[in-house]
Amino acid sequence: MEEPTRLVEEATINNMDRQQNEEERDPESNSLHQPLLKRNRTLSSSPFALVGAKVSHIESLDYEINENDLFKHDWRRRSRVQVLQYVFLKWTLAFLVGLLTGVTASLINLAIENIAGYKLRAVVNYIEDRRYLVGFAYFAGANFVLTLIAALLCVCFAPTAAGPGIPEIKAYLNGVDTPNMYGATTLFVKIIGSIAAVSASLDLGKEGPLVHIGACFASLLGQGGPDNYRLKWRWLRYFNNDRDRRDLITCGSSSGVCAAFRSPVGGVLFALEEVATWWRSALLWRTFFSTAVVVVILRAFIEYCKSGNCGLFGRGGLIMFDVSGVSVSYHVVDIIPVVVIGIIGGLLGSLYNCVLHKVLRLYNLINEKGKLHKVLLALSVSLFTSICMYGLPFLAKCKPCDSSLQGSCPGTGGTGNFKQFNCPDGYYNDLATLLLTTNDDAVRNIFSINTPGEFHVTSLIIYFVLYCILGLITFGIAVPSGLFLPIILMGSAYGRLLAIAMGSYTKIDPGLYAVLGAASLMAGSMRMTVSLCVIFLELTNNLLLLPITMLVLLIAKSVGDCFNLSIYEIILELKGLPFLDANPEPWMRNITAGELADVKPPVVTLCGVEKVGRIVEVLKNTTYNGFPVVDEGVVPPVGLPVGATELHGLVLRTHLLLVLKKKWFLNERRRTEEWEVREKFTWIDLAERGGKIEDVVVTKDEMEMYVDLHPLTNTTPYTVVESLSVAKAMVLFRQVGLRHMLIVPKYQAAGVSPVVGILTRQDLRAHNILSVFPHLEKSKSGKKGN
Repeated sequence: MEEPTRLVEEATINNMDRQQNEEERDPESNSLHQPLLKRNRTLSSSPFALVGAKVSHIESLDYEINENDLFKHDWRRRSRVQVLQYVFLKWTLAFLVGLLTGVTASLINLAIENIAGYKLRAVVNYIEDRRYLVGFAYFAGANFVLTLIAALLCVCFAPTAAGPGIPEIKAYLNGVDTPNMYGATTLFVKIIGSIAAVSASLDLGKEGPLVHIGACFASLLGQGGPDNYRLKWRWLRYFNNDRDRRDLITCGSSSGVCAAFRSPVGGVLFALEEVATWWRSALLWRTFFSTAVVVVILRAFIEYCKSGNCGLFGRGGLIMFDVSGVSVSYHVVDIIPVVVIGIIGGLLGSLYNCVLHKVLRLYNLINEKGKLHKVLLALSVSLFTSICMYGLPFLAKCKPCDSSLQGSCPGTGGTGNFKQFNCPDGYYNDLATLLLTTNDDAVRNIFSINTPGEFHVTSLIIYFVLYCILGLITFGIAVPSGLFLPIILMGSAYGRLLAIAMGSYTKIDPGLYAVLGAASLMAGSMRMTVSLCVIFLELTNNLLLLPITMLVLLIAKSVGDCFNLSIYEIILELKGLPFLDANPEPWMRNITAGELADVKPPVVTLCGVEKVGRIVEVLKNTTYNGFPVVDEGVVPPVGLPVGATELHGLVLRTHLLLVLKKKWFLNERRRTEEWEVREKFTWIDLAERGGKIEDVVVTKDEMEMYVDLHPLTNTTPYTVVESLSVAKAMVLFRQVGLRHMLIVPKYQAAGVSPVVGILTRQDLRAHNILSVFPHLEKSKSGKKGN
């Protein structure tokens, strides 16, 4: 084992047992001469995380503007025409994001409705002919093949396409680089995989994948296409930075929600409330513009399909779950069941999150065994789902059709209420109405109004328990999946059950109770309120539900927050993505930034004019991504002591690698002229990321030469004084979107370094701080007990 530094050893001596099994190395915590294969026990935790199914190196994004000499020169030279080009291109890309997301969502809905529709039609025909075993073989076989396609695509070609993708988008917008999440291969697998998985009757939705698809389109448009076939259009150079790509991905995520629920305002609010960390009014306008484009595309597609040109795509797919055909009248007595729905939603949502957390940990152990185990797990879930969905309706009793429903009951098609299944003429099977259909049609059936006696209590209980089980075991397999629709189905089932329990004590339609149940469970699990309220209003087309929907959502979220985190935050923790929460812990005010710097290895600084050999040594022996540039021997301003050093700024690792690759070396130690820098570099060169020191070849003679780092240094890095509390430092770091935060000393004096240390994302995470300062955890638990 390695021998840690003295300060780190003192800070972590009481916590060695808890961390003794950690083998990974933190890239922001290596001292200069420490071997890279050894792990230094410091403040920061491991930079490796499971993203999809691959172990990836976690990096932060550079949302801060790098104000070096090249940037300032380019900024001064930009004409009004270039500024207008930049603004025009922003709106053009927002339009293209909405257009591509809307078209793709329409095609996905069209494919799912036709594939699932023809499959269910064939099954219904076999059941009508009393060929039950053949019907089951066809149903299970079709689902098996579709699941196999989705799983193989995810496992073999794009592991990051599995799951919803929303937690990774949330982390990206928070400043975490999530590798391989927005490539062309991931986009293709996400589209085909979501079609296959949803058509396979698995308990998952296409809503989460659509959000990821919108973000993929946004990222690819912003960078000019896939990495291997990127466009070199000169206008796109404006978007060769993380800040503008962040805004585009925000537009893409809101467009995805809009495409999933046909909810433009809900899509904007979802991006604002759930995924975006940084927001401004100009971004609000562009996201709303993108969602407006999506709605226009969806509406045009619906009108086109009304003529019968889309196969079985008709009432299903993009049509909202309309419950506006019933009058909503509620009284004071109705507040009681509404409050009960909210409380139950919060309790069930937090319980669902807790159990799903344990299931996902188990799935991680299975998935680590290899690709074959991932595919077998997905196929096992598919087979179990097929058995339950086909077999359980045989347990339900046939119910006689209401005489007022002649012509629509019993139904024999692939969609609609009152499915006959195995019942004689004049009867229908209520459980088959919910199970042997697509998820969208199941929501319409259970949300259906003016059908108070359609579903029996036993059937609803079976349906609720089954979807709880299926929802837990399906999410986490290696296929694209969304959580919205499964949670809506679970919540609507217990909403109907509560409506039956209330009986004549309430005048609210059972279908509206189902809507409230779905909203409460989503708020209890996902902890969203404003965006969910608008999404449900736009889904159900009933504005009269607004007051009680708001009440249900607020109660369910408040109850859920008492027990655990939201489902997306739990997934972020499982994946190891270093997400910074908006609210710092109270105990963070009891520790300063200087104290965090004390338990880190000494900061590695570079001189303004540095030797090439020193730069190569630093890059080879550390994995830091930023280095303070310090000038010694400068003439100080009046009032400062003689001999004080100057903090010139911060230079990035990528810029140092660029200097070495272009061999911009000097034979003598001197500062360069402005024209010398512009002759060798452009600000577009500095925007490129990537590269490794191992790929750079420097001769022995070049090692003795010099590099002037002043033109490449960000002269305006964000700095905090060492006495600043960690709580304030964390808020500043998150809101500004920083990658590095320099800590400067409280007192300036001769011989005192102008920089105390550097704080990174990992240093500000509560778990990492508590691992080094365990006494803070004790004070934290003591406060909780009071």
